[in-house]
Amino acid sequence: MPDFSGQTAIVTGGTRGIGKSISEAFLTAGAQVVATYTSNDEAAQAFRDGLKQFEGKLHLRKFDVADYSACEQFFQYVDDELGGCQIVVNNSGIRKDAVVGAMEPADWNRVLEVNLTGTFNMSKFAVRSMMRKRYGRIINITSPCGHFGFRGQANYAASKAGQVGLARSLSKEVASRNITVNCVSPGFIDTELIADLPEDLVKQYKAQVPLGRFGTGTEVAACVLFLASRESSYVTGTTLEVTGGL
Repeated sequence: MPDFSGQTAIVTGGTRGIGKSISEAFLTAGAQVVATYTSNDEAAQAFRDGLKQFEGKLHLRKFDVADYSACEQFFQYVDDELGGCQIVVNNSGIRKDAVVGAMEPADWNRVLEVNLTGTFNMSKFAVRSMMRKRYGRIINITSPCGHFGFRGQANYAASKAGQVGLARSLSKEVASRNITVNCVSPGFIDTELIADLPEDLVKQYKAQVPLGRFGTGTEVAACVLFLASRESSYVTGTTLEVTGGL
């Protein structure tokens, strides 16, 4: 496992699901972690209570990554109180599924705002902070849905494909400052994000996975830690798939 002692990692949506696993992995590897969340105070407190051994190294911040001003204020806090950050993981994501012909405009807009605009907001201010120290790692948690497309998830697929395009462009803009930008694309991971899928659909999806099972948050976190490490310094503008062979 890479050693992240002395580094600060920001994980959006970092108190539940894949984000929770990523936050825990960074803490175990020695990093100071700022885990953000939008609304679920109960889950955030349970997350903190379960990691009392990392008291003083785990910070929770509540705001909406789709809110540009809130992101700006958050990075002011990071710079002023924590001395900046070396790692940002854009993990916040939501689903509001419906076929395009029946999708409400509000559901289209909200998914794009959180998943894609939120990634832009956080990446913009992360880059500004990282450029001053000429080092940084930005990792977007995307999805194979952005490549394959799934019925009823046009908004989600569009947002995830957009994250990949954003990462490719941004990686070229900041490479000279020793900042890398990559994506991790988890397939079917056993978290609450897919807990509402019907049982027959779960069986259908598992049958599509060559490894025959859903992945775990820990398996995704291991890939994120590699891309966040100094050892990954020659990897940028790419997407690492964690899909069980899809």
